[in-house]
Amino acid sequence: MRGAASRGGAVSAPSEPGWTRFFPPVSWLAGYRREWLPFDAVAGVTLAAYAIPVSLAYAALAGLEPQVGVYGYMLGGIGYALLGSSRQLAIGPTSAISLMIAGTVGALAGGDAVRYAQIASMAAFAVAVLCLIAWLFKLSVLVRLVSDSILVGFKAGAGLTIIMSQLPSLFGVAGGGHNFFDRAIKLAGQLGHIDVLVLGIGAVALLLLLLGERLLPGKPVGITIVALAIVVATLFGLPALGVPVTGKIPEGLPTPGLPAFGLLEFDDLFPLAAGCVLLAYIEGVSAARSFAARHGYPLDVRQEFLGLGAANLAAAFGHGYPVAGGLSQSAVNDSAGARTPLALVICSVTLGLCLLFFTGLLTNLPKAVLAAIVFAAVYKLVDVRALLRMWRVSRIDFYAAAIALVSVLLLGILQGVLLAAIASIFLLLARASRPNVAFLGRLPGSGRYSDSARHENVEPLAGIIAFRPEASLLYINAETILETVLIALRRSPGIRLVACDLSASPYIDLAGTRMLHELYGELAAREVSFCIVGAHAQLRDLLRAEGLAEKTDSDQWLRSLDDVLGDDAANTAQRTV
Repeated sequence: MRGAASRGGAVSAPSEPGWTRFFPPVSWLAGYRREWLPFDAVAGVTLAAYAIPVSLAYAALAGLEPQVGVYGYMLGGIGYALLGSSRQLAIGPTSAISLMIAGTVGALAGGDAVRYAQIASMAAFAVAVLCLIAWLFKLSVLVRLVSDSILVGFKAGAGLTIIMSQLPSLFGVAGGGHNFFDRAIKLAGQLGHIDVLVLGIGAVALLLLLLGERLLPGKPVGITIVALAIVVATLFGLPALGVPVTGKIPEGLPTPGLPAFGLLEFDDLFPLAAGCVLLAYIEGVSAARSFAARHGYPLDVRQEFLGLGAANLAAAFGHGYPVAGGLSQSAVNDSAGARTPLALVICSVTLGLCLLFFTGLLTNLPKAVLAAIVFAAVYKLVDVRALLRMWRVSRIDFYAAAIALVSVLLLGILQGVLLAAIASIFLLLARASRPNVAFLGRLPGSGRYSDSARHENVEPLAGIIAFRPEASLLYINAETILETVLIALRRSPGIRLVACDLSASPYIDLAGTRMLHELYGELAAREVSFCIVGAHAQLRDLLRAEGLAEKTDSDQWLRSLDDVLGDDAANTAQRTV
């Protein structure tokens, strides 16, 4: 059953009654068809094949042991399958969150590797708690404050930062640095020490990954290249030649346990967890919406907080780090034929078997190959075409994207995403503070009026200024609207009437009514009449309560502009006679 379309192509929330609404498996299991099982099974195995190399690479990016990334996919997928509302979304470590962990936890751990892993696990638990709080208080609406343009800039900054962090592993040098520019400077100073063998391995792996992505979309190219790299490294003894490899990965499943609480103060942990929630929810819901709209089932964006929280809670108890739903792994899951979240469960079982029996095969995997996998996974985040389009179409959107991009490059992922969220709010206010004020003219041969600046053939109104604020009249834009009208008045001698059309203003606050009082005073001083037309019911109530009925004809408030101007023309003609 298809839901009603909503913002961004999403579909409406499900309407199951009672507790079943909060436990989606009741719904999709009840309608499960036997013919779906082969599709879910193939999708689960395919997703596991994709997840193994990517999770190893992202764990290394996060500064954690390779198996920790696999824990995130295995446990996060089970948690999300229990409470998530999307049927194709795949959950696991992501590049942005991995880099956020690397850039934040290192300073908090003080060089202690055990403490580092514990803090990362505790961050996943904190993400789960914040998701529950966000679900309880219905905070999904707040995430909409982060605009699409901000996300384009943030993703570009994150992609460049991640790529720069992986170049040392591709070149076989030490690297270092705290942000994009610092890393670039240090890398430039080490270019004379490039290990040609490591660079060759990474370059070949990257070339094969990019070719596989283009020629074999949706196929488990990554795991194939990993297998080839391991065979080549073993046959030619690359570890003995100094090529860095992953080393021995512990066999077995993670031992469940509580995170080590008390390692950090709340004010140290909260920014990291809040940044992870913001990133994970935005990325996950964006991907989930696209798949829900494609397959025609309802998506509950509020329920996604519970799904994300359950995934991170499971990861935390399995000594993993924060996880999220990502578009790339979800696309793999969907293209492989996933019908329900059962594919995630099958993926988790497959990964569990690999941890039990096959980790020894990964010992000789060159780290340059993992760096190439990360590079291939994130380079599309740098969407140059979208940035250029914003520059051509909307400069304010471009500036928003640029703020996010530069803040990530300078400050890092965590500070960058928080600054980008704040920038979204201020840009929203900035846009609202400068609404379009349409100065109206009559469309020839009709009683309709349109913006003179947008239509060349409108007839000017002799002796009249008719303006229409195309926004609510609020404290943030009232002064701008007043200044715009007064400038037009000074440029137009011989004006006898100013008409304010409020038909495009759904709301007005006290500052808006005060602006109308001030405009009336300015016009009265010039012996110019003032009228208000097209006011909605709520606006009329506030205008009347604020005393504007004493200064303007309240009978005109609900009339059309054409009616009022027609009366004015008749009165003018009568006075002339």
